[in-house]
Amino acid sequence: MISKSKNLVAAFTILFLLLMGIQAYFLVKTYQLKEREIYRTVYDQLTNFTDRLENQGGIITVTNDSLQQRFIEFKNKEITKTQFLNSFEENRKVNEKYVSQFVDQQFAKEKYQVAAKIEFSSILFVPDNIHLIEKPVVLYETKNKVINPGILNTGTWETSSSFVSDQEKDIPRNNVFLVKSKTSFEILNIKSIIFKELIVLIFSCVALLLGVLLLYIFTLKNLIKQQKQVVILHAVVDNISHEFKTPIATLKIATKTLNKDWNPKTLPLIERQVSRLEGLMLQLHNDDDGGEMIKVKAADWDFIIQDLAFVNPSIQFILKNNTSQELPFDKNLMETVLKNLCENSVKYGASTIKINLSQTERNLEIKVSDNGQGIDKKEFKNIFEKFYRIQSNNIHYTKGLGLGLYFVQKIVEKYKGMVIVASEPTYGTTFKINLPYEN
Repeated sequence: MISKSKNLVAAFTILFLLLMGIQAYFLVKTYQLKEREIYRTVYDQLTNFTDRLENQGGIITVTNDSLQQRFIEFKNKEITKTQFLNSFEENRKVNEKYVSQFVDQQFAKEKYQVAAKIEFSSILFVPDNIHLIEKPVVLYETKNKVINPGILNTGTWETSSSFVSDQEKDIPRNNVFLVKSKTSFEILNIKSIIFKELIVLIFSCVALLLGVLLLYIFTLKNLIKQQKQVVILHAVVDNISHEFKTPIATLKIATKTLNKDWNPKTLPLIERQVSRLEGLMLQLHNDDDGGEMIKVKAADWDFIIQDLAFVNPSIQFILKNNTSQELPFDKNLMETVLKNLCENSVKYGASTIKINLSQTERNLEIKVSDNGQGIDKKEFKNIFEKFYRIQSNNIHYTKGLGLGLYFVQKIVEKYKGMVIVASEPTYGTTFKINLPYEN
């Protein structure tokens, strides 16, 4: 079953990672599609405007073109290269505010922060195949600068030379220039815009993944819990007969005694062991003390030890009972505490068990000491766990369900008491219980 659980965990991990991958791929593709959609909207709205700006710059066929004239002047060295380039820079600065305002107004409703730039990447004098610029020059640009353009639009135009200027100056037909331009757009806040539009989808995907993960964790925990219960059940089935050994053995001995000779003390012994069996059944099923509470009397402690001595004739029980009155503790629970501690001592090799009982106005103290195997200190934190048994090299050397000390702890907690354990291997163990009560 453990192997199946490991396979289940591995299979789920693979499937969960696959689901995460599919969700991530879906989100990335949705993001890219939305990004293209937004950029296409921006491009469509600004294309006419940028074309008009390029027309105003004079790079398409017109008959009166100051830009064409500027190319010729620079080619003929009538102006310097610095003057030629500065003319573009001045044009950019003069129109920057106008271009920025127009672009911002176009997308004020959508709150897009759009950066746009129109530049000449190449100016070629066709007859002599001479390049007028070595690097791109900016013709128009917004105040928001393009860093990583989302859309690039390139074009190539050939200027015409078949016109007469306003100054009636003829320009020869061989003054033809091939101009390559590039228009770029970037939406600076594109990520935040798309995230806002996809936030519901993103949270839905995350919620779906978390839901699947939590459902799996819940299922796995239940599976592990069931596996532990199965292991515990096997332990209970294997050891249940031994746990009932004490009362059953006592009843057998009592029955034989009755057959041989009538003894009025034997019937109360049988009654006590029948009650003991009923108590064990209640503990196994419900951890419940059940029934109406009968307060423990001073003589009851003597009867408990007598029953233990009757069943374990080879063990020396030394009782010092310093209680002198009825105490507000359940008789059955006190019997369970004392018998579980003493039987635990017997199981772990004790030949002598000392029981000291003392009371004050507000406390009952139960002290059980033995000369058995003792308990290693590292086991102290575990010995009160349900079904726990001390083992060596993963082997249990004593029979039992591991319920005795668990019930002791539960009963002590019920009365808001305290258990102190002192032990040393090979020298024995001492359990000291303090139970408070109101006089």
